[in-house]
Amino acid sequence: MNNYIFAGCDTVKLAEKYKTPLYVMSEDYIKDRLREIREDFLDKNPKTMAVYASKAFLTKEMARIIKESGIGMDVVSGGELYTAIQVEFPMEKIIFHGNNKTIDELELAIENNVGRIVVDHLEEMDIIEEIAKKHNKKVHILFRISPGIDSHTHKYIQTGQVDSKFGIPLDEKTIKTAMEKVLKLEFTELLGFHFHIGSQISDNGNHIKAIQIMTQLMKKVKDEYGFIVKELNTGGGYGIHYSESEERKPLAYFTDSIIEEIEDRCKEYELERPLVIIEPGRWVVGEAGITIYTIGAIKEIPGIRTYVSIDGGMPDNPRPSLYEAKYEAIVINKAEEELTDVVTVAGKCCESGDILIWDLKVPKVETGDMLAVLSTGAYNYSMSSNYNRIPRPAVVMLSEGKDRLIVKRENYDDILRNDI
Repeated sequence: MNNYIFAGCDTVKLAEKYKTPLYVMSEDYIKDRLREIREDFLDKNPKTMAVYASKAFLTKEMARIIKESGIGMDVVSGGELYTAIQVEFPMEKIIFHGNNKTIDELELAIENNVGRIVVDHLEEMDIIEEIAKKHNKKVHILFRISPGIDSHTHKYIQTGQVDSKFGIPLDEKTIKTAMEKVLKLEFTELLGFHFHIGSQISDNGNHIKAIQIMTQLMKKVKDEYGFIVKELNTGGGYGIHYSESEERKPLAYFTDSIIEEIEDRCKEYELERPLVIIEPGRWVVGEAGITIYTIGAIKEIPGIRTYVSIDGGMPDNPRPSLYEAKYEAIVINKAEEELTDVVTVAGKCCESGDILIWDLKVPKVETGDMLAVLSTGAYNYSMSSNYNRIPRPAVVMLSEGKDRLIVKRENYDDILRNDI
């Protein structure tokens, strides 16, 4: 067979059945990653917790899969939280992030008894305390700390540097204000700290540096305020394979060194080892997804470039335009043919920047051929838009060689639904 097989399914037949563009996700792959989290982190290390960073990819079906796995979920908006509520996700396993949560979002979180709210700025404590008092509920929080680490990734997906929109700055005055304030609150209880240094991280060195900084902070707040940190959330950001220069490392590459460093520093500073939390998202779903397109216009500029246009682009995958993300792709109906040509894959939007892949090696392509862009499971569907009034694609989930629709394809009426 000349067709590309993904997760046991013929991708050409999927495209014919569901039309293109089409998001395709492998439940088998996702469950393998969730199993690795359990076996190589949770079962291996006592006092640990893992939550899926749902911003990477979230639908009701994905929330059900995470629920079934037994791990928790982190959410960053009322919409993500509402999705979890709709599938009766255990609220005690929810961690609610966000640098500017609205009052309505915090109301929703506290009314539904989320496990932890990660406080991103000092004034947020006042809002949480007021809502918690109104509902007569105890709310558990973590402080998100910006540890001042510049990670080796694109600047748009760095999150732990000094100049960041995320987190409480790690300076003497701010930490003093935060600790003195939280310890006086009646309905808000601080459990510990959270940090996140960035996304698509391929090396564990900066996680180690951040842990060294955070354990020093743990010692400081114990010595100065008598506060014992019960939880340390180390974030996620573990990288995956997108192109030749990037590889997904096993979870243990990151988590073994994280646990070892925390235990060593806690022993050195005579601290009780806290509950350690991780938040993988992209690592769970990134390579579980592909996006299938149909090739349309082919435009050759002699001696310069050949543009191969597809029936999607920026609206279903904004990552190349946002931060120059690199991808690999396969012409799925000619998967075994020799790669003789080099083309640039262009999206259909009215933007010069709507280019998915520059200089892709392909066999001889024709209008009507189909292209699968690989490793699109994370931050593609979740970041998709209706730019140029283009409907969002359907999402299909594959399991044990069988396909099922989990998100219907939008139509033009869906785009107009809220217009007045």
